Amino acid sequence: MANLIPLEDTTADILGKAMRGLNKNAAEVARLAGVSEAEVAALREGHFDAAALRAVAPVLGLGGEALVLLGEGQWIPQPVQVEGLACFNTPFHDMTVNSYLAFDRKAGTAVAFDTGADCSEMLAFLKTEGLVLELILLTHSHADHILDLPKLRQATAAEAYTGRLEPVDGARLFEPGHSFACGGLKISSRSTWGHSKGGISYLIAGLEKPLAVVGDAVFAGSMGGGSVSYADALRTNREELLSLPAETVLCPGHGPLTTVAEERLHNPFFALGK
Repeated sequence: MANLIPLEDTTADILGKAMRGLNKNAAEVARLAGVSEAEVAALREGHFDAAALRAVAPVLGLGGEALVLLGEGQWIPQPVQVEGLACFNTPFHDMTVNSYLAFDRKAGTAVAFDTGADCSEMLAFLKTEGLVLELILLTHSHADHILDLPKLRQATAAEAYTGRLEPVDGARLFEPGHSFACGGLKISSRSTWGHSKGGISYLIAGLEKPLAVVGDAVFAGSMGGGSVSYADALRTNREELLSLPAETVLCPGHGPLTTVAEERLHNPFFALGK
């Protein structure tokens, strides 16, 4: 499986998330960065200006060079393929959303992570590959990620689980830190809240590469934003995800697969000073 999905966020999206998270308006950012308010407004509208981006970045706690590379279109994560992982990308309003299957082909069992807006392709894959879905693990309760949970549960009879701070109809609650198993796969859970109040990331061991299904905690070159707490979104991402081994594959709720190594170097929220 290769990275065929475009990046979720532009530099304008990233600036907007940082400004909202830090509660800074264009006038304040312009004053602190030594640029004009018109230049900040242009950046927010998607105009590329490397010098202005480099000036604004440190005011917003962002990595300037990483931001410029994104703006120039000079970086996308290297394609990632993992045997035992399938990604499904479905449309939801004006965006698309990812859901995943991790599976043990020898055991013939699989675990789903979120449902996306439509689980039809996931169900078709299970049938074609002769896999039995044993678990459905939810990263958070936002509608785009769980919209087809009733259909997936009805079609497979698989038990669904969600973190205790974000109850979902039809899913059992669990505490972050709880572990699951599916065939030879071992799955641990971590709290990566901030974008949502009970966001969960799942670490998967037992495939050829270590994986982390992260929902909207981190995107390739960006993050979901701190809808609940920007500071805690940054903190939990650093502590729980960017601290993982560099080769860990990150499976986000939107955009392409990436790795911890890529995000340490190229994500403007975390590649500070770069």
